Amino acid sequence: METFLIIAVLGLMVIAASSAISERIRVAAPLLLVAVGLIVSLLPFVPAVPVEPEWILAGVLPPLLYSASVSMPSMDFRREFTAIGGLSVVLVVGSSVLLGLLFAWLIPGLGLPWGIALGAIVSPTDAVATSIVKRVGVSSRVVSILEGESLLNDATALVILRSAIAGAAASVSLWSVAGTFLYSAAVAVIIGFVIGKVNLWVRSRVTDSTVNTVLSFTVPFVASIPAELLGASGLVAAVVAGLVTGHGAARVLSPRHRLSDAQNWHTIELVLEGAVFLVMGLELSAVIQDVQADDAGIPIALGLAGAALLATILVRAAYVAPLLRGLGRRAKRGAAMKGRIDSLQGRLATDSGGRQGSPSRVQRLTTRLTRLSADIDYFLDERLGWREGVVVVWAGMRGAVTLAAAQTLPENTPNRSLLVLIAFLVATGSLLLQGGTLTWLVALVKPRTPDLIDETEKRGRLLFVLEQAALAVDEAAETGTPAAHGLRAAIGSPATGSPAATDSPIDEARGEHGGKRRTLAVIQAQRRALLDARDDGEFSADMLNAALAVLDADQISIELKGAPVDEL
Repeated sequence: METFLIIAVLGLMVIAASSAISERIRVAAPLLLVAVGLIVSLLPFVPAVPVEPEWILAGVLPPLLYSASVSMPSMDFRREFTAIGGLSVVLVVGSSVLLGLLFAWLIPGLGLPWGIALGAIVSPTDAVATSIVKRVGVSSRVVSILEGESLLNDATALVILRSAIAGAAASVSLWSVAGTFLYSAAVAVIIGFVIGKVNLWVRSRVTDSTVNTVLSFTVPFVASIPAELLGASGLVAAVVAGLVTGHGAARVLSPRHRLSDAQNWHTIELVLEGAVFLVMGLELSAVIQDVQADDAGIPIALGLAGAALLATILVRAAYVAPLLRGLGRRAKRGAAMKGRIDSLQGRLATDSGGRQGSPSRVQRLTTRLTRLSADIDYFLDERLGWREGVVVVWAGMRGAVTLAAAQTLPENTPNRSLLVLIAFLVATGSLLLQGGTLTWLVALVKPRTPDLIDETEKRGRLLFVLEQAALAVDEAAETGTPAAHGLRAAIGSPATGSPAATDSPIDEARGEHGGKRRTLAVIQAQRRALLDARDDGEFSADMLNAALAVLDADQISIELKGAPVDEL
């Protein structure tokens, strides 16, 4: 027990030190941790560090994927779903088959089913590895595509892996694999959606921030465990639960709850991500010993891993190139439609009924057109060219999923230790080679950066939205409805926000709290306006998140001062 505690404490210290040092030397912390693990694992007095793959697949990945999906803007995920879906399904399937053919050809006696199994293991990019991408200054659209891909492609790879293992023992038809994948995805989506909604409903009724955060820690497992028991993908269920939670949290959870969530989940991410990368390096010596015990050559494994890594990059490039061309054609079609959409929006604005239908139907159509127009503007402003394509290809790194999946290969797998070592070398080499040179590559190809003039114009429009929301609160306080009279009494003078004239200390306190009530009412109105703009896709996710963070900070500051009026 003492040995385990010492190792755990040392591991936490190494993770913290790597995170702190990485900022100074401008090297991503995951790369440092992999290097440290590799060096330590090769020391003669360090014992092997075996880790059960289920600990990673069932215990580490669900919370990491959940946390990443909560922070991913649902608007960006929706817009990039075509690219994300293609990279997560089509590319993984194609890579698994092509790499399977390569492995079956290069490794004598392996056979195609086991080759496809190894291809599925090394095909998916890793959500943990994409943390490196966020530090190199690429566009938010590239980050959204890469992050969305890494959230979903694990499920595709694991379904193919299981099918290939089954196919090695008996015949498995293409239709059975497709049916298994569709069932796995559909059930996981349903479970994740339901758990996400229940999560928001329950936590919106919990007042204690600490309890609220503890409940949030259970959500990825509450989603993933039932999905796995039903034969579906627990990872997809955790991702969907995270997307639902992230989309609805700003509307139903208090700023303090969300701030507590963000801080605590950031800590969890730091520890779990660091542990994954550190273990990657530490496990290498045990894998090498297994290969040597089986009389398989280390140079052969290095050569096969190099060929596999090169093949993954080439296959990815071959898929990304036509994908970007397709996205470019989509943007051109949208530009051609823009004039007609703007014209139809103008007609709806002047005719809210009549031939267009009922007001509610007109409103739904107006909202749909607004979102479509905003999507077209987004695709035109954030075009993806060959420079962005190079980044998308090179940033497709492998990581924890590859390591964990490799260790799930059954004991009767031909050349099992060699296959596991190949997977380890591909993942490690991918992180060190691609991750270590990504900053240099971005500086070399110079992908598109945001237009500063356009960003300034959008910030001006965003400020206008906030000002209009504040004016609406004051106008509501001036109306003659009973609710407005209560609001006006609470906030004092609507025009200035100053309390009404008072005659006693209690009245002065009431006036002061009335001013706070008005400010809170303005903040809530502005938050609703920002969230409506988010749903319509009118502004970038980064800009909206920054504005929402300011509103949250202002509300928390006000709530921490004094008691509500009702308590006086």
